Amino acid sequence: MRYENSYEWLNFLVTFSLIFIGIFLLFHWLQISSGVDISRRIAISGNETVENRIIKKTDIKGKFEKFNGVPSTFKGSWTGFRGNLKDNVNRETVSLLDTVDQKKLPINWSVDLGEGYAGAAIANGRVYLLDYDKENESDSLRCFSVSDGKEIWRRSYRIKIKRNHGISRTVPAVNDKFCLTVGPKCHVMCVNSQNGDFLWGIDLKADYGTKIPLWYTGQCPLIDGNLAIIAPAGEKLIIGVDCVSGKVVFSTPNPDKFKMSHSSIIPMTFHGKKMYVYCPIGGIVGISAEDKDRGTVLFKTTEWKHSVISPSPVKVGDDRILVSAGYGAGSMMFRIIYKDNVFSIKKLFAIDKSDFACEQHTPIYYKGHLFTVLPADAGEMNKELVCMKPDGTQVWSSGKDNRFGLGPFLIADGKIFVLNDNGVLTVVQASLESYSKIWQARVLNGREAWAPIAISGGLMILRDLKRMICLDLRKDVN
Repeated sequence: MRYENSYEWLNFLVTFSLIFIGIFLLFHWLQISSGVDISRRIAISGNETVENRIIKKTDIKGKFEKFNGVPSTFKGSWTGFRGNLKDNVNRETVSLLDTVDQKKLPINWSVDLGEGYAGAAIANGRVYLLDYDKENESDSLRCFSVSDGKEIWRRSYRIKIKRNHGISRTVPAVNDKFCLTVGPKCHVMCVNSQNGDFLWGIDLKADYGTKIPLWYTGQCPLIDGNLAIIAPAGEKLIIGVDCVSGKVVFSTPNPDKFKMSHSSIIPMTFHGKKMYVYCPIGGIVGISAEDKDRGTVLFKTTEWKHSVISPSPVKVGDDRILVSAGYGAGSMMFRIIYKDNVFSIKKLFAIDKSDFACEQHTPIYYKGHLFTVLPADAGEMNKELVCMKPDGTQVWSSGKDNRFGLGPFLIADGKIFVLNDNGVLTVVQASLESYSKIWQARVLNGREAWAPIAISGGLMILRDLKRMICLDLRKDVN
């Protein structure tokens, strides 16, 4: 086609340009819209509603498999993250070994696992562990016999996850009726703890707009009676879910837009008031755990702000909270004040990273003192085990020849058990005066042995990146 004059040619160019710009803008709009959450409202319970984003949800019920393992008659329990009282102290009167022969380690059983740092829970004669099955691309709640490590049942749901310093990270919460898990990508699952029957599931990212933390979810769930206590730290800060029905019983607003950290919710009591204390990204929050006002914010502060927080808050004495983190954060001590029927939180002092802090695990408060393994950036005493008074005075350190990496530690039978990165277990007297080593042995041959330890009745469950073992540390049977 020929154009008879410049006017027709100009008209054609303008028309063509407008059409081209229109197509470009439409395409650009569609591209942006595909990355934006388009939401609709759905009823959850009563008059409460949440944003339900139109994304493909995971079928959390998934697949169930039964195996030939049989539950043990073992009566002990370590019901979740940091044990039954959430302080990482075992108070049983079982006497534990004062020495171990490296050539004859008291290993009851071992199990190969997918890559991760998820710790175990012990209850009902069973060991519960949230694993990741790379071959089938599934989060897998696995249930083993405490006695011999044989698998009893497994419930798995498909979710594709790329390795990022391992995959699984959290410890299940268990009681006689329920087992509760939080997967690496924020999928909450509740099952019957006896037989693995599926009860309900929640996709925190889809239902609450949770932002999956760096290195995936590290928050371990909490069961309080018949309530599952979870911190979405999205559209809601904390929710309580009935373990039987899956109904959301309470939800705490999140006006400060706190984000999910790797820290876990810890139940505490201050001035006679039961509460849930949580360190999200952005601050510290105390929320009522009492029936009459459950879910109500009692206190909060934004004075504790760090981009990576893994340790959970620690109750110190009657009215204090210690918070800690790695990557230069150090620690901070707060006082919980109750005056004129109102709670508040006051910063007392900060503690330098070289004196007292922890990068991955949570410090222990025991006999009026605090114990921790210092982070990698703590200077000359990096990775040493230290003891500190609540006023910030360091009592002792393990010394430059005794460093422990990022591994876990707990207290049982008056002893500190600390596992280093490469699977060497060191047993130390839980002394308030000096560092005193009792025995040391390599119990795992892998690497990155970072998972929390579980112990009950003298049986200790530990793992490295790919293997879990059960040690029998009872003095009267070895």
